[in-house]
Amino acid sequence: MKSEEAKRLKALEDENRRLKEIVADLTLDNKRREHLSEGNW
Repeated sequence: MKSEEAKRLKALEDENRRLKEIVADLTLDNKRREHLSEGNW
């Protein structure tokens, strides 16, 4: 694998990890809203 390809792969993996964290946070926020809107607090 060329050095440039390895750098690109690393950048994509980092971005993927960051996006997965964002999705997890938003999913948790939505679950909290659902829970609160059902009056289960």
